[in-house]
Amino acid sequence: MNKVVNNATEAIRGINSHMTLMLGGFGLCGIPENCIAALVASEVTGLTCISNNAGVDDFGLGLLLKKHQIKKMISSYVGENAEFERQLLSGELEVDLIPQGTLAERCRAGGAGIPAFYVPAGYGTEVANGKEIREFNGKMYLLEHALTADFAIVKAWKGDTAGNLVFRYTANNFNQAMAMAGKITIAEVEELVPAGTLDPNHIHIPGIFVQRIFQATDLEKRIEFVTTRA
Repeated sequence: MNKVVNNATEAIRGINSHMTLMLGGFGLCGIPENCIAALVASEVTGLTCISNNAGVDDFGLGLLLKKHQIKKMISSYVGENAEFERQLLSGELEVDLIPQGTLAERCRAGGAGIPAFYVPAGYGTEVANGKEIREFNGKMYLLEHALTADFAIVKAWKGDTAGNLVFRYTANNFNQAMAMAGKITIAEVEELVPAGTLDPNHIHIPGIFVQRIFQATDLEKRIEFVTTRA
């Protein structure tokens, strides 16, 4: 199976309006910016996007929000995007806010084939509304369901032609869990190498989980807040 495609435009083929997408990244670290740009150009609409956050106004998922291509966001932290706030308050955007650890575990469970699990986070708050509650060892837990997606789109440091991926430091974030939870997983990588080049002990995602891979050409590594000493 040839998993290598030429670019982001080829990688996102088959992504249609009203599909559910998982997108790796935390803030602007490790986001698949090339695939996001290709989605903006594709004019797909009505997307449900599962992502820790919604980018910023002029980068990442913020670009899809600006063109009203996202119908629903399933996220944890969305505080850096003014357009997100505007669409939420005006009722233009559906939002499901999830505690960060719960979101990570729901993605991981989806990739592991676990349909649901119990977690204490959110008990006694609005997060618990409509959810099954059980007591274990004197503590209350909520039933949370796993998350999966039509496509998972991730960003890796290195990948090989067989689809094996290596993430670098904190850029691993949600990428590793989401790479396993998509029916089709797309990986854009900073460096694409021949199969057999990567040390097997350093591989984070085996190629069996990845269907499409390409080497990104436009790499823009932004910093959300530049903080320096006086």
